[in-house]
Amino acid sequence: MLGREPHLRAALSTVSGRPADTLPEDGRLEHDFGIDSLALAELVTILEGRLAITIPDEETGRLDTIADLRRLLDRLAPTGTEPAVTPRTIDPKQRGFLIVNSHPTGAAATVEQMWEQIPPRPDGNAPVVLLLGHSAGYGLATLLTGLRQHGIRGVGVAYEAAATDRRSASAGWYRTAATARLAHAAGHDFHFINADAFTTAAKDEVLNLVEDRYGKVDYLIYSLAAPRRTDPDTGEVHHSVIKPLHTPYTAPALAFTDDLPHVTGMHLEPATDAEKAATEAVMGGDDWRLWVNALTDRKLLAEGFTTVALTYIGSDITAPVYRHGTIGAAKEHLERTAHELDTQLIGTGQAFTAVAGAAVTQASSAIPAIALYTTFLRSILGEQGFRSTHQQAQDLWDQLTGTTPLHLDDAGRIRLDQWELDDQVQAQVRDLWTNPEDGLQLAQAGAHWFMSQIRALYGWGIDGVDYTQPVETEVPWPTTAP
Repeated sequence: MLGREPHLRAALSTVSGRPADTLPEDGRLEHDFGIDSLALAELVTILEGRLAITIPDEETGRLDTIADLRRLLDRLAPTGTEPAVTPRTIDPKQRGFLIVNSHPTGAAATVEQMWEQIPPRPDGNAPVVLLLGHSAGYGLATLLTGLRQHGIRGVGVAYEAAATDRRSASAGWYRTAATARLAHAAGHDFHFINADAFTTAAKDEVLNLVEDRYGKVDYLIYSLAAPRRTDPDTGEVHHSVIKPLHTPYTAPALAFTDDLPHVTGMHLEPATDAEKAATEAVMGGDDWRLWVNALTDRKLLAEGFTTVALTYIGSDITAPVYRHGTIGAAKEHLERTAHELDTQLIGTGQAFTAVAGAAVTQASSAIPAIALYTTFLRSILGEQGFRSTHQQAQDLWDQLTGTTPLHLDDAGRIRLDQWELDDQVQAQVRDLWTNPEDGLQLAQAGAHWFMSQIRALYGWGIDGVDYTQPVETEVPWPTTAP
């Protein structure tokens, strides 16, 4: 193994959250260890960095087991000095929903298209916003809508990978660069920090910038999604898992073979108490609370300060693996934190969770059964009925700024998902779910739409982008203006 075995074991343990000596040779990378598409790409990046090797993208797509990975590493030799990154033609490296590279022009185009779809409101009152998790999904939509319609100022935080000679940067890196260009061209005072928002160092860096440039924060939007989090006090690394609680879960799922959609089955064993607690530590409200406390301690809360954490409830169809599973437990922790923060902020501000509707995001695509459910939902609602992330973000901002009244449920959550959970819509989804194979035949357009959205997350399949042209993969991260 050319000395690679300790590094391989260490990298697998880092990504899977399991002790190195418990990883069997035939263990499937994408199942037993909870490694979704994002974590598999992360594993490859870790190994390349530690071993000074290049793992070709097409080889990544073929990895199924530890033995596969070990055989691949045996064939690779150290690359030595890294060559300079030069313009090149790149193709998507994909197997199913796993895509391990992104296209800079395509990723930028997705931002530009969303920007143009958001109706501008030039009379925004320019509140100061701290947006954690701005580079993808609802966080990106909330940022673009805030800029376009409310003239927000402030700081966005994301944790993205730069390009190397081996692979492109993350799609979020390219989206951030495009967002910065649009914001600055429109005259908006918004800055972007690439850092692990879970760390104390990142909080200090961000709040130093806020204090020096803006003084106080009007809105803190919390939209972080990550596979793991290191507790800043104890140093313990917590790994989230996607599992049901108490009982096993078996359900249909969407899969693609040679671009053809079909229904497959998936089975998950219930999480342990430790896995549930770890998922709460990653995806619950602990870090959100630390950010609010840090702002409070430094007296950076503006009068009428509001903080919102984005969340999801979804249908009872997917509840066993989502709302009643480990992720749901983390979301309940987030909601309890909202109530506690709201009490803490009495006389100063307020705290909410905002329940968004279904969307195709890098995080949601890794959740079993969600792809098939979203396919059916889109097929029933069509393009006009399925509300985009930026349409939901517009609804959120309108409620936060008082343009429209707050729409709160009995638990005090802001609701943006009425269109998804309409009784008639859910009844139709449930009909398709009863016989998923027949349902998918009726929802072919929805399935192909879902895959196109997955590809678009990484900048692929975007109209108007010439993928035959060489592109610069090394795009600078936006620098803070003086």
